[in-house]
Amino acid sequence: MKIAITSYGEDCHAAIDSRFGRADYFLIYDQEKEAWESLPNTQNLEAAHGAGIQAGQAIAKTGASVLITGHVGPKAFKVLEAGKIAMYSIGDMSGSVEDALAAFLEGKLAVIDVPGAMNHGK
Repeated sequence: MKIAITSYGEDCHAAIDSRFGRADYFLIYDQEKEAWESLPNTQNLEAAHGAGIQAGQAIAKTGASVLITGHVGPKAFKVLEAGKIAMYSIGDMSGSVEDALAAFLEGKLAVIDVPGAMNHGK
């Protein structure tokens, strides 16, 4: 199974990013190979619109079946759902990508079953 995690950096020690569409990077963990792959999200960082949709399509192309992030907007949610990618929320967790993966593997993350916009500081 491949697991995608939104990140501020290029390796598993980087901080997790609660943004999905405008995350700096997607780190893909391949459980079979026990290997990490870094996918920059450069094209969406400054996108006027459609960042979530494009990010969802990029995740689907990696073959990931799980996404760990903070929030997924309605359009991205539809793309991920269509790609049969299970979504899990880090909630208010902070830490590294490795921490988020461990929390997922321990069953500590909540399933994202409805889309939601980011809550800006409230």
